[in-house]
Amino acid sequence: MTPQVTMFTAAIFDMDGLLIDSERAIMQAWIGAAREIGITLAASDYVQVIGKAKPESDAFLVSLLGDEHAFRQVQAMAGAQLHAPATGPRFPLKPGARELLSALHGAGIPCAVASSSRVEEIKDRLGRVGVLDFFSSVSGGDEVRRGKPDPALYQLAAERLGVAPQACLAFEDSENGATAANRSGARVVVVPDIKPPSPVVTGFSFRVLGTLHEAIAHVPHWFGAHAARSLAG
Repeated sequence: MTPQVTMFTAAIFDMDGLLIDSERAIMQAWIGAAREIGITLAASDYVQVIGKAKPESDAFLVSLLGDEHAFRQVQAMAGAQLHAPATGPRFPLKPGARELLSALHGAGIPCAVASSSRVEEIKDRLGRVGVLDFFSSVSGGDEVRRGKPDPALYQLAAERLGVAPQACLAFEDSENGATAANRSGARVVVVPDIKPPSPVVTGFSFRVLGTLHEAIAHVPHWFGAHAARSLAG
């Protein structure tokens, strides 16, 4: 029998829209706040900021809203809504997230986060839903000069895992994120959130799945013999 070959030795995850259900709430907060000051911010325009690092997304929103003053107004109003007291986690885990992370942990596969959000926000949001401890490192958009679709964030995450990007399987929901992962040399599994992947993204993706639940059964195959033995007990 031909021995099974390990394809990947580590996993890297985006956060917003992939691990936690946050993109819709954030988008609606911005659209609603813009409406309150008389500006129409279309969802089709807003989705273009998804996956970008904060400096780039802020600059794009300034252009959409007309000027810096309007941007600051809408940012403050949306932020107040998103940070209002809540009885539970404001951004719940997406289906299959905890189960997939548990499977990878049980298989001894190191995991990292590569998110356009700030490191402080990443740790806070993942800590609130109880999955932060699954990750050996966290890399945020505030740590790189250029955000997604530039590959720097994924390169940083792989470096912190101590492996080459080519050894990593990335999980992403957005086109910018998937492009960043692909440009770094990692392979990417796309689990779309708000916006379906373009034909270009579908073409270079390792897989396109409906939910993270669907990835769990593939862990032994994607991460090789070591993962299979670990999951078998």
